[in-house]
Amino acid sequence: MSTRITQSMISSRVLTDLQDVSSRLSQTQEKLSSGKELTKPSDDPFATSKALSLSNDLEGTQQYERTVNDAQAWTGMTETTLGSINSAAQRARALLVQAGNDTNDTTDRSAIADEIDQLIEQVKGDANAQYGGQYIMSGGATTTAPYTVGGTPPDDTYHGNGGGIYRQIGPGVSVQINTPGASVLGSGVPGDGGLISTLRSISQHLRSGTTADADSLRTTDLKALDSSLDAVSSARAVNGATTNRLSSASDRLSQLEQSTTSLLSDTQDADMAKTMIDFSMQQTVYQSALRAGANIVQASLLDFLS
Repeated sequence: MSTRITQSMISSRVLTDLQDVSSRLSQTQEKLSSGKELTKPSDDPFATSKALSLSNDLEGTQQYERTVNDAQAWTGMTETTLGSINSAAQRARALLVQAGNDTNDTTDRSAIADEIDQLIEQVKGDANAQYGGQYIMSGGATTTAPYTVGGTPPDDTYHGNGGGIYRQIGPGVSVQINTPGASVLGSGVPGDGGLISTLRSISQHLRSGTTADADSLRTTDLKALDSSLDAVSSARAVNGATTNRLSSASDRLSQLEQSTTSLLSDTQDADMAKTMIDFSMQQTVYQSALRAGANIVQASLLDFLS
């Protein structure tokens, strides 16, 4: 049984072919304009799922990078603060050694005591440093200034707490970034061994004028001040180790971001050189199909009329 090829069938086939070529041309043109191989999920469901997963991974990595950068700024501010406190303590030690000289009279030691008092206020002011509106040495009480600067009589009480401030720098990995002031300067209670109480004791011994207190300047006071300096150095060492850990985490996250970005690009970005070639070829095919289709339809119509 033979099948008769009608004009309607020819026209329908020509239109179907033209629509197919036009559709491929449109898709290629969309790739050129967007730069993406995947313009909609139906283009490649598996690749789309992979791209979404990589995008989520990239977003998570970038969030960790922002957290690490914030933590680095915090520990950087802490190092600046501890460095200033250390300089003040070193100056106090030099004054203490000077005051221990028997050639100093009461007036000389009183003048040294005045400078020691100013150094106490300086280290309390240093400890009140803030980052992002938060007091970095108040422990977990970041909205409360750890020490009161000035005032008569002076208030050396530590107003913060011993709470830790943590930053998550990776999946399940957190690091403490703060240094509570009490661990360096003390609670402000006489005899607690902190830098502030040690300096306050030195100031009192300088003003008393007794032989026993003069002897204390050369012995117990100097030993206590050296212990306080060791506490400052220890805090700087811990903060430095934290800074190094954050730096390593930053480098690792940067490498991870680059590799994830590369994988995401390979998955969803179009090969522009290949796409341009495809577009040129498809455009040529489309134009040829238009001309061929016009000739076929026109010839069939003339045959019908004849």
